[in-house]
Amino acid sequence: MVWKKWEELPENMQTDAVKEYYSILASRRAELILKRIFDFLAALVLQVLLFIPMVVIALLIAFDSPGGVFYRQERVTTYGRTFRIHKFRTMVKNADRIGSEITVSSDSRITKIGAKLRKNRLDELPQLLDVLKGDMSFVGTRPEVPKYVGKYTDEMMATLLLPAGITSEASIRFKGEAKLLKDVEDVDRIYVEEILPRKMVYNLESVRNFRFFGEISTMLRTILAVLGKDYADKAEEPMKAEVI
Repeated sequence: MVWKKWEELPENMQTDAVKEYYSILASRRAELILKRIFDFLAALVLQVLLFIPMVVIALLIAFDSPGGVFYRQERVTTYGRTFRIHKFRTMVKNADRIGSEITVSSDSRITKIGAKLRKNRLDELPQLLDVLKGDMSFVGTRPEVPKYVGKYTDEMMATLLLPAGITSEASIRFKGEAKLLKDVEDVDRIYVEEILPRKMVYNLESVRNFRFFGEISTMLRTILAVLGKDYADKAEEPMKAEVI
C-alpha cells in the first residue's frame, strides 16, 4: 500500500475519530512495509503451490452449475478505493440479483459444490490475486460492498487506513455469521444495525493494536478456526435471540 499524508486522505476520513488510528499506524510504518513484503511473497508462493488444486476446483464449479468459475464483485479497500474481488463462484448465476448481498445459512442460492467450498473457505483462494495486486492483504478488515461502507460511522472509516483482508479477528469470531441471519426477514438492516457494529469492535481493535507478528498469529488462528476450533464471539447467542 502507498502510505498517504493526512491531508491526502479522502475528506470523509479526515476526522478526529480516524486521526487517532492514523497516528498509531504512522508510528509503525516499518511494520507496514514488512506486511506488504510478506503479503506479496507469501501470495506468490501459494499461487504456485495451489495452482493445481485451484484448477480442480474451477473444473468442479464449471461442471456443477451454469455460470462462470469466478465471482467478481465491487468491494472497498484502502482509503475508500474500490476494486473487483476474486472469489470462486459458490452460488447460482446472478445470485446477487435474486436476493440480498449477504448470504444466510441454508441459502437456496448456494450450489452443491459452493457449500463445500464455503465450509472450508476454499472459495477465497482466488483472493491471492488481489493480495498480489495490493488490493488486499492476508489480514485486514473484510472488504465490504460500497453500500455498507456508506453506513460506516466516522470511527469505522479508520479500518480503511489498511488494505482489506482475506481474514481478520472479526472473521474468526463471526465464522457463524450466516447462521445468525437465518430466518431473518430484513437481512440488510440486521446486518448493518446488529452484526456490522459488533464486527467493527474487533476490526478497530486490530487497527489500534496493529503489529506484523500479531497478524501472523491471526493467520494461524484462522487455520485452527477452519479446522473446527471455536472462537465464536460471546455476543453471538444474545444477538441470535434478537434477530431470529
